[in-house]
Amino acid sequence: MAQNKLKLKVEALTRVVQELIKEIQANASLAQGTLTAFQLHIGEKEWSKVIKQLQDREQDQTEKEKKLEI
Repeated sequence: MAQNKLKLKVEALTRVVQELIKEIQANASLAQGTLTAFQLHIGEKEWSKVIKQLQDREQDQTEKEKKLEI
C-alpha cells in the first residue's frame, strides 16, 4: 500500500516536472524570438553597438568581482 502511494506521488511529480520543462522551453523560444525581432528592428549597426555595450558591462562586472575576491 505504501509503495503504491509512493509510486503515484513519483508519477505525479514526474508529470509536473515534464510540464515545467515544456514551459521553460516555451519561454526560451519566446525570448529568442523577441531578441531576433529586436535585432531586425534596430538594424545590424545598432545591434553591434548594443552587443559591444553588453560585453563591456560584463567585463566590468567580472573585474569588480575579481577585485572583491582579493
